[in-house]
Amino acid sequence: MRAGTAQSVGKLVEYDALRRRLWILGQRCHHGATGTVLAAGACLALIAEPTPIAKPVVAPSSALALAAGALLMVHDWKDRSIWFERGRGSQI
Repeated sequence: MRAGTAQSVGKLVEYDALRRRLWILGQRCHHGATGTVLAAGACLALIAEPTPIAKPVVAPSSALALAAGALLMVHDWKDRSIWFERGRGSQI
């Protein structure tokens, strides 16, 4: 079984249908980690975007991305200790 694990690290994208897990370049993608990246990107977009007076205070797309990121993090909060764990680690 160890040989199969070493071989799968070389794949770009791998989906484990039995456990419903997605791996990209050997790194597991969690809802919470994805939400963190999405929310951080939305916050950076909100900070970097100059807001003229005639424009709404918050861009709807940035607010939607921030909300979606927050929901993804809340959904996967129980696994927060392993969101950014390198490689397969304890997540096999």
